[in-house]
Amino acid sequence: MDWKESLAKLQAGGSLPEGEDPAPVAEETAPESGQKGTLRVVVDRKGRKGKTATIIEGFELPDEEVAEVGALLKKRLGTGGSSRGGEILIQGDCAAKAAEALRAMGFKVK
Repeated sequence: MDWKESLAKLQAGGSLPEGEDPAPVAEETAPESGQKGTLRVVVDRKGRKGKTATIIEGFELPDEEVAEVGALLKKRLGTGGSSRGGEILIQGDCAAKAAEALRAMGFKVK
């Protein structure tokens, strides 16, 4: 008896619960707040020992909300980084991807 037959027997006997449809996954969105200005996405190498970093600046949000946006952005891009002082630093040259992700979150990007 292979596993398919065993599974069919369990399902027919009623001891195996029917599967449920997975809940729809909500798209990640930025926190709703008063961001009215335009964000600037800059690629920089200065002071980083030659390593490239993408910097997003121009947030008018509290630091906690900037950190949330940074966490969503890092997760979406699959890279590391940090957020401090109203800026988000993303490791690597990913300005185009970051700008696209920020636009999808509802921000204006220059």
